[in-house]
Amino acid sequence: MNKTEISGIAPFFIVKNVPAALMFYKNSLGFDITYQGPSEDDIFFGIVQRGAAMIMLKDVGVDPVPNHTRDIKKGIARWDAYLHVRDPDALAAEFLMQNIEFFQPLKDDDDGLRGFEVRDADGYILFFGCPQK
Repeated sequence: MNKTEISGIAPFFIVKNVPAALMFYKNSLGFDITYQGPSEDDIFFGIVQRGAAMIMLKDVGVDPVPNHTRDIKKGIARWDAYLHVRDPDALAAEFLMQNIEFFQPLKDDDDGLRGFEVRDADGYILFFGCPQK
């Protein structure tokens, strides 16, 4: 039996202010805004995309709770999203040229991954990287 392809997965982040979150992803991290709405006057949901990576953002009237804020063992399982990047060194260089602040600098980690972390405007931790070669 043939399996129907699943073409991607997107994290769903609760944010305080969707327009501000959309601008962070667009202006700081180079994502495109693919949806914001439901209307120009009432934007409480949005989707950003860069390459095949998508992130959904929504204001539901509660504060965001990023993983690192509820971590019992400090530093373990703090990522909210893993974004696969074939060349994390090149992306890190791009972000450094734009003065993006890293939450964790580019490095080879204990999980066998090479990459870096960025904290978004609502505190979510994004890991950009790939398995070490």
